[in-house]
Amino acid sequence: MALSKTDRRQRLRFRIRKTVSGTEQRPRLAVFRSNKEIYAQLIDDVSGKTITAASSRDKDVKATGNKVEIAKIVGKAVAEKAIKAGVDTVSFDRGGYLYHGRVKSLAEGAREGGLKF
Repeated sequence: MALSKTDRRQRLRFRIRKTVSGTEQRPRLAVFRSNKEIYAQLIDDVSGKTITAASSRDKDVKATGNKVEIAKIVGKAVAEKAIKAGVDTVSFDRGGYLYHGRVKSLAEGAREGGLKF
């Protein structure tokens, strides 16, 4: 029996999470992509807390253009919030998605915003 799209993504996600984890000094930048929106969180896995988050649904993110352009804006927004929280290096967790399209655009936006990974 073939795996569904979500089951396949979950398997990839668990495989990525075996190696990628976040600390207080170097949190994990986790990405979730739905059909309409995109979300990014900085997570400290040691204490199990979210340091900061941004999404395309936020009021401060001016969502104009196509989904790839919006993802870049979200990346810049999460980088700006991270730097305010005192974080400049992160480990990137693509969440089982291919590093392509919206996920790649969010990562490039975060790098432009000043995050190192």
